[in-house]
Amino acid sequence: MNMKNKSLFITIIAVLLASSVYAQIPAIEMVYVEGGEFMMGCTGRHSDCFVNEAPAHPVKLDGFYIAKYEVTQGLWMSVMGGKNPSKVSGDSLPVTRVSWYDAQTFIAKLNELTGKKYRLPTEAEWEYAARGGQFSQNYKFSGSDNLEEVAWCKKNSGKTIHAVGTKHPNELGVYDMTGNVYEWCFDGFDMYEWNSSKVLENPTGYNLGETKVYRGGCMTSYSDVCRVSARSQSIPNAQYNYVGFRLVLDGATK
Repeated sequence: MNMKNKSLFITIIAVLLASSVYAQIPAIEMVYVEGGEFMMGCTGRHSDCFVNEAPAHPVKLDGFYIAKYEVTQGLWMSVMGGKNPSKVSGDSLPVTRVSWYDAQTFIAKLNELTGKKYRLPTEAEWEYAARGGQFSQNYKFSGSDNLEEVAWCKKNSGKTIHAVGTKHPNELGVYDMTGNVYEWCFDGFDMYEWNSSKVLENPTGYNLGETKVYRGGCMTSYSDVCRVSARSQSIPNAQYNYVGFRLVLDGATK
């Protein structure tokens, strides 16, 4: 076999192997979130808001796609292989004990395998989707004012994670944005600016911060940290039993 034919043979084998791996990746169901403007942060409706949620401020977002479910262990293992990082194992359970950096490594590999451009949601995208986007009913939690209806939380979880999509979805048809596991966002953490009259367009947060944002509450959370405006933060290399993540795609790239 001459060098030209050998090179072509290697290329074909590589393509076939990549196609084989791609075929084994579980389907990632995405929901379109129509762009629009909303008030981000504590709007004053709820008395249990924290200081880092103020002031409420107008944000305008372009449309995007968000995953219907948190990244599961089945999806993680189909892309990453090796050892499951999660403490409690199950293909339909959300993957946990993954740092912000681990999520970025997974996304890079997933994009290489699929040819798509998945990423973490910005904090603004996350909150807008959790509120139900253009279909928002202004609920306290993502999809309801009744926490246990939409979330695995302190009161009903048995202190463990549960299969994704087993509670009621929110107005967009997205599951578990409240409870089960917290979800990493792209943004570095910072306090909101106090110029609350300025409309921020597609904000990406404070990217130079030492900590990253995660949102949504988890299986051991009380109601105050499960609200759609509640914010949490941690160093990006931290791995917790109660933190996972969710994928998004830009609206023009699905």
